[in-house]
Amino acid sequence: MALTPRLDLRQSQSLVMTPQLQQAIKLLQLSNIELLDYVEEELEQNPLLERDDGEPLDHDGERPEEIGTKDGGLESIDFSDPGRDSEAISKDLDVDVDNEWNTDEASASEIAQASLAESAFADGGAGGGSTDFTGALPNLEETITGSTSLRERLNSQMAMTLTDPVELMIGAQLIDMLDDSGYVSSEWEQVASGLGCTEELVEKVLKQLQGIDAPGLFARDLSECLALQLKELDRLDPAMQALLDNLDLLAKRDLQALTKICGVDAEDIADMFAEIKELDPRPAQAFEDTVMQPIVPDVIMRPQPGGGWVIELNSDTLPRILVNNTYFATISSASNSKEDKRYINECYQSANWLVKSLHQRATTILKVASELVRQQDAFFANGVQHLRPLVLRDIADVIDMHESTVSRVTSNKFLSSPRGIFELKYFFTAAIASSSGGDAHSAESVRQRIKILIDEEPIDKILSDDKIVKILKIEGMDVARRTVAKYREALGLASSVQRRREKGSGL
Repeated sequence: MALTPRLDLRQSQSLVMTPQLQQAIKLLQLSNIELLDYVEEELEQNPLLERDDGEPLDHDGERPEEIGTKDGGLESIDFSDPGRDSEAISKDLDVDVDNEWNTDEASASEIAQASLAESAFADGGAGGGSTDFTGALPNLEETITGSTSLRERLNSQMAMTLTDPVELMIGAQLIDMLDDSGYVSSEWEQVASGLGCTEELVEKVLKQLQGIDAPGLFARDLSECLALQLKELDRLDPAMQALLDNLDLLAKRDLQALTKICGVDAEDIADMFAEIKELDPRPAQAFEDTVMQPIVPDVIMRPQPGGGWVIELNSDTLPRILVNNTYFATISSASNSKEDKRYINECYQSANWLVKSLHQRATTILKVASELVRQQDAFFANGVQHLRPLVLRDIADVIDMHESTVSRVTSNKFLSSPRGIFELKYFFTAAIASSSGGDAHSAESVRQRIKILIDEEPIDKILSDDKIVKILKIEGMDVARRTVAKYREALGLASSVQRRREKGSGL
């Protein structure tokens, strides 16, 4: 075959992802909190973008509070405006005393009270405190109470317990090895080789650290953690130690094997189990002061007085920005070089596109959320058992969008409803066929029904997976046995054999 050059004419179509389109797709899949961080970066980089505080602009493009305000006390002073310097704020705060306390209009009793107060300060006061305000006041940082972390607390107590410098180094290493639950790794070879000491010395320091602060810290496993707490309560006898050495049998509720190993009867095992339940398996979490951040919903729904739902975006977390056209016109006329003009035009185009993308994002989220609420109206009215099966295509076909767009909108977005806060992905569930030929059931409603059946089962009639399958088929849910087992395990529910053992033993 000869290799010769030739010319061919071909026609094809391809999708080109422009930077603006990539930005719009990126904004669509961000949550409101992530969007705020992204907009903050754009505000720092683009001089033509500014926050929209909702205040009208005057003819010069400035806020009314930036020009000046009338005297109105502290309410008239804008402390958050970066355009006001400290000198201007101090002038606003510099109020004539006579304006606030006019002796001509004061009553005789008020003047007498003021004179008594002045003489009390002049005589030194009754409390023996400072007679003037010339003394140095503490800084604001000195008046704020700070929280002490667990490691800082352990380090301070270790300094009072250990005196040898080598042991202090080992103790500091063990404190750094603590996990979030208060456990420490038992890999003493690495600790000893890293510090150049023996494993026996590491074990000795560990025993000393286990005696400080809350019992249960510096344990190597759950059994040792519980043993340290029981030892502090003087309840660690040989029978209890044997029980702690066989926690796997306790988890399985194997009462017969435990009574043989511990040498006690079933009633004593129940009492010992009740004592263990009072212990803390994660002792370090009691010292953590981490503030749990609640989920901030992106969409809020509330019932209408006449029926139906009102769907709206959470405006408190949505960024408000606008393009400063006045500033753009000013610097455009003042710039002379091509580089400056090109930079200004790029910033202007980027700012306009960002504002349009934010508006389009809000419109798309509201449209998808409204359709979700419409199709899952029975869930919000009657509960999870009425959650209907739904896929992305069902929403995309109605609102005339692609499935990938609906997937991006529902990812990491949350809806606040009268039934709680749910991720938008929660409402998309697989369909379970109906045994009676009616409408299909959602997988979530089937899981909820399985949980209710197991929670309400009597002690003498534990439901097996096969029995649950028969009950669900009677109720119109065609579910296989392996599906019931999978849903039961996902809910964290034990098997019928283990549940029978648990409820029968009374543990």
